[in-house]
Amino acid sequence: MLREADGSFRLERLDERSTSIGRLRSFVANTGVLVRAYAYIRALGADGLREVSDDAVLAANYLKSRLAGTFDLPYDRPCKHEFVASAASLKAATGVRTLDIAKRLIDHGFHPPTIYFPLIVEEGMLIEPTETESVETLDAFADALVAIEAEARSDPEAVRGAPHTAPVRRLDEARAARQPNLRWRAMAGADMPCPD
Repeated sequence: MLREADGSFRLERLDERSTSIGRLRSFVANTGVLVRAYAYIRALGADGLREVSDDAVLAANYLKSRLAGTFDLPYDRPCKHEFVASAASLKAATGVRTLDIAKRLIDHGFHPPTIYFPLIVEEGMLIEPTETESVETLDAFADALVAIEAEARSDPEAVRGAPHTAPVRRLDEARAARQPNLRWRAMAGADMPCPD
């Protein structure tokens, strides 16, 4: 924002500011995300940022080593802050897919990792622990994945039917993709969303 001589305000153009990083997005961009990221970086400082970055790399490599005998690791080298695991051999042996593993993780109290990414890895899971996770949390996550893999071999139907403890079971993901309901509408006389 620029304040004009008459006291009015206007948006500053990119060509008027030599220190600009350029347009972020549209009008106000992703300002909230950028402010939070900036505050996080400032709160940590240079040394703290270096430390949490090291911790993120250490956590990812630790989890990768914990899962090495359980899931396929298509990229067998040290990783940075994330790594890719694959359940392709588990699917071939049991019919349990990566989606089933992700849904079963919900029953174990964990938010599932990104699945089927990257697209070039069959039954891929992109696992990216945050930089502030404790060793106990990393161990619990690894133990849950190891237990799910063992359960898939002994009782594949239990894994394929997951989640069992969530209030909402399996969603019709194909329908959600083809007919997305992107807004909430109250049903007449109820505090519930109206199905479209």
